[in-house]
Amino acid sequence: MLEVDKVIANRLSSEVPLVGQVSRYIISAGGKRLRPVLLLLICGALGYTGEQRYNLAAVVEFIHTATLLHDDVVDGSEMRRGLATANESFGNPASVLVGDFLYSRAFQMMVDAGDMRIMQILSDATNVIAEGEVMQLMNMHDPDLDEAGYLRVIRSKTAKLFEASARLGAILAKSDASIEEACAQYGQALGTAFQVIDDVLDYDGDPAVMGKNLGDDLREGKATLPLIIAMQRGTADERNMIQQAIETGDLSQLNIILKTVRETGSLEASRLAAASEAQKAIEAVGQLKPSQYTDALLQLASQLLIRHA
Repeated sequence: MLEVDKVIANRLSSEVPLVGQVSRYIISAGGKRLRPVLLLLICGALGYTGEQRYNLAAVVEFIHTATLLHDDVVDGSEMRRGLATANESFGNPASVLVGDFLYSRAFQMMVDAGDMRIMQILSDATNVIAEGEVMQLMNMHDPDLDEAGYLRVIRSKTAKLFEASARLGAILAKSDASIEEACAQYGQALGTAFQVIDDVLDYDGDPAVMGKNLGDDLREGKATLPLIIAMQRGTADERNMIQQAIETGDLSQLNIILKTVRETGSLEASRLAAASEAQKAIEAVGQLKPSQYTDALLQLASQLLIRHA
């Protein structure tokens, strides 16, 4: 990751000062760097030690960071990782345009890899992520969204870049089709589990640890899995209360909604859904040769379920 950080720092350079300023602000704000870590672990598990892994790990982080910049503008977010969002600090226009810069810089770096397959995987992933963002926008303030629709969004918006990161590691290692597919399945399942747990924490996390407030998803009108299940299991009054909150983004009943979400068992049910995805990831890793890297991949899937931020 130190080598990846060097690539990131080097490729953030721009003759326009604000570009570098905003880019460094959001990238240095912390974060788990799960996508580049995933790419590096897959490369390690499959025996690829070339320099290109650092370049592509930086590419997936740039793509992810660009989506965060755009997300925060769309959602009107004021806080991320305990700090003011870039749009709060620099304004919406700067955040959108620097997000565009990071996307285009990522595509410049893809060209450096000199591999059309790699460009295809990343360009397809970026397109699917954008579609997922639009799907989520269309679903805003819609209390009728079901579990299938919810999963369709997060598999596009979040899991697709996890899947692409894992697949890239297999492509760099010139693995056969079955191993490449196993890596992609691992990435998709891991990314899906990650997002489900993220949505659980919006109703069951510690704001001080998460760096954001409870109920932010509800304020934005997002019908996430905990709310979908709570509406299925709750009384008619509880269902109506949650539906109205999703439709309006009104947090005045948040404490009652938090109580309902807990008492209906929707948090436990959502965690079970995430555990099912994590198990798929664990099974996919079983197709790789045992090593310290596959051990880390297994640990990553297991630890995801007990994270608090």
